[in-house]
Amino acid sequence: MADENLNLNELNGGAEADPAAAAPAAPPVNARELEAVYDIPVQVSAVLGRASMQVSQLLKLGRGAVVELDRKVGEAIDIYVNNRLVARGEVVIVEDRLGVTMTEIIKMDRS
Repeated sequence: MADENLNLNELNGGAEADPAAAAPAAPPVNARELEAVYDIPVQVSAVLGRASMQVSQLLKLGRGAVVELDRKVGEAIDIYVNNRLVARGEVVIVEDRLGVTMTEIIKMDRS
């Protein structure tokens, strides 16, 4: 399965995109046709990074322990919907909570 990364500007038809050159893949869908899927729950996960360790190491962790992740500061995080990678983004602070801004949509080839 190959994946193709798209910038949000390309997805939104930014200045670089030529609307005449892009042929629609499917007929336009209006909001009324999508109402049937609005109430379907999905699980959204934002993965900051991953770490592997043995159970013995995990059990030794205590309050204040630091687990080193496989990502660097400032590197994009992965955004999953129902365990499928759909986007990459950045962590943001909204009032006193953490949030995620999507910076890149991941297009999966469904062959």
